[in-house]
Amino acid sequence: MRADAARNIDAVLRTGARLLAEDPATSIATIAAEAGVDRRTVYRRFTTREALLAAVFQAKLDSAERVLDDARLVEAPVAVALHRYVEGIVPVSREWPVDVRRMMRADPEAHARREQQSHRLDVFLQRAADDGLLRADMPPGWTRAVLDQLVDSVAHAFPRVEPPQAADLVVDTLLVGVGRR
Repeated sequence: MRADAARNIDAVLRTGARLLAEDPATSIATIAAEAGVDRRTVYRRFTTREALLAAVFQAKLDSAERVLDDARLVEAPVAVALHRYVEGIVPVSREWPVDVRRMMRADPEAHARREQQSHRLDVFLQRAADDGLLRADMPPGWTRAVLDQLVDSVAHAFPRVEPPQAADLVVDTLLVGVGRR
């Protein structure tokens, strides 16, 4: 793929993610105009809005996968891996603001990928509890729900907070708020 074509597709995907998160009924013509490309360019690559949305979901999953890999959830010390994960996932959440629940209903392959990624994070949080950084007496899924909400809050309610500082806030809140006393 030519460099300009790749840039156009990237612009369409990122613009599509933002506009479809704001309004799931956004037309391809609107997305194309906002991305600065001709709508025929978009239609050549994505025949329907659903095909574009599926590509957006795949791009979000690809980005999340890289974050999970880069965080080294298995190898790195828990606090370091947690910070790396949050610092990496905040920009992903901001760049790809589409609702993953919608993705999981619409695309079985995306659903399976998301579940695999979610499992990796759950195993990591269990490691953190086993290592004594998180309380082991919390209801199942509680710590994960808290982490997800903290990431979502800092990513979207505090968009001016840079990812390193966002990670500091989330990790401190999680470890102090849910950490062992």
